[in-house]
Amino acid sequence: MQKESQFSIGQLVKHKLFNYRGVIVDVDPEFMLTDEWYEMMAKSRPPKDEPWYKVLVHNAIHETYVAQRNLEKDDSKQEINHQDIKSFFSGFVNGKYVLLQKDN
Repeated sequence: MQKESQFSIGQLVKHKLFNYRGVIVDVDPEFMLTDEWYEMMAKSRPPKDEPWYKVLVHNAIHETYVAQRNLEKDDSKQEINHQDIKSFFSGFVNGKYVLLQKDN
């Protein structure tokens, strides 16, 4: 049985193990990358059948792919500094990013 996602796109989060802040830009209902990636990168072996998130990392130029169990809500209400923020979001309101509306 799949777990429901606890976080949504635009929400601020903190990584429980590595203590970095970020913002959710995508949600997968379960692990969607390769087994090779999982073996190399997911050292704590989080469950593959729970939600995973793409996160833009504060004060960095990369994004991460993180299991739900390794994230917690970030209540700081402080914006994330990342070069790709404007590619995903149109603004920052009440501690959450507003998704950019793309033209069809």
